[in-house]
Amino acid sequence: MQCPKCLNQPLRATKLEQGLSAMGCSQCEGAFVTLLYYRDWVERNPSIDSEEKIPLNTAELQEVDDSHSALSCPKCSRLMSKYKISGESNNRIDLCFTCDEAWLDGGEWELLKALELSKKMPLVFTEQWQKKLQKQATQQAREQRLLKFISQQDLDEVKRIRQWLAEHPNKEQLMFFVNQ
Repeated sequence: MQCPKCLNQPLRATKLEQGLSAMGCSQCEGAFVTLLYYRDWVERNPSIDSEEKIPLNTAELQEVDDSHSALSCPKCSRLMSKYKISGESNNRIDLCFTCDEAWLDGGEWELLKALELSKKMPLVFTEQWQKKLQKQATQQAREQRLLKFISQQDLDEVKRIRQWLAEHPNKEQLMFFVNQ
């Protein structure tokens, strides 16, 4: 099998973690992970995230080199689907539905560990996860537009008031009064 990113480099057996085998590329440091092996590894290592948590530094997350174009599965040659990992990073995991295999670009395994997702990777492939990330991105864009007119301090106060209203037992009456 050839690396789907480099195209001319052979994939060789490697380990992402003790007990988690993958096929890796020595040039781009990407890894092709069989999700069957991955799920078995998660079952055998239930406390892996709490033991190996890496401090989250969003500046470092942006440095991970993500493949931007669609990749072909090294096994079946079909196009793999891309799934955004988090709102803190633009990285996306590539998934082949046919082979049930995932391509992690170099550094993405460390990113998953930093985000405490290393034993929850299949969540990234769900519609619910992707919608949550899209909702977060929309909210962040909305806040950035508002910051053109108000200060960060004002935005923080608006968010505090919004939260207070959402939790208040007389929310409807308060909103009626505010909107008059």
